[in-house]
Amino acid sequence: MKQILIIEDDPEIVKLLEIHLTDLIYHTTSAMDGEKGLQMALENDYDLILLDLTLPIMDGVEVCKKLRLKKNTPIIMLTAKSEEIDRVLGLEIGADDYITKPFSIRELLARIKAVMRRVDVKTDTETNSQSLSFENLHVDVEKRKVLLNQKRIELSPKEFELLVLMASNPGRNYSRTELLNMIWGYNFEGYEHTVNSHINRLRAKIESDMANPTYILTTWGVGYKFNEDIAV
Repeated sequence: MKQILIIEDDPEIVKLLEIHLTDLIYHTTSAMDGEKGLQMALENDYDLILLDLTLPIMDGVEVCKKLRLKKNTPIIMLTAKSEEIDRVLGLEIGADDYITKPFSIRELLARIKAVMRRVDVKTDTETNSQSLSFENLHVDVEKRKVLLNQKRIELSPKEFELLVLMASNPGRNYSRTELLNMIWGYNFEGYEHTVNSHINRLRAKIESDMANPTYILTTWGVGYKFNEDIAV
């Protein structure tokens, strides 16, 4: 049975979510403040976290940032705010999806199922490619570990997923929209600039010369690809 953690300070919303998620055979646990929610998320293994943006003690942004330093648990952020900056912020700090209040239960359940499907697909892909090696870059997919010149490089979850996706298919061109849909999901159409910022951060960590990258190449007018000429 899938385990879902609800970090939300509105008891009515928590109750509503628990009723509908239980009907779908999910097991739910809840926390009413950010600090407690973060502690529970770090101490237990959940399949998904529903995280409110505005929380007492520690807000959802801080919870997400701290959690992403330790775990890759899928996160759907819940918030009453609808401004673009909040949506972009959710993407940048590692949320897998984002839904604004008031939301329909049907839409939220569809988002939950979509996120879990993407996680299952990524797990299958990663299982089929245990390790990837390219010159001085080695990716242990199972352990989510990246070594550059035999030194470990720390990547965010989205940076790691981008690297594994492209490195698993050297030479294949990916448009920004395609990468956005494959890594973040279709709910974020129109936020291709998020792909650019993640690619830039990934390059800053693995490329010795940002102006002349070795691994992640730009294909002008299309998007990006992993250099097929350096496969071991």
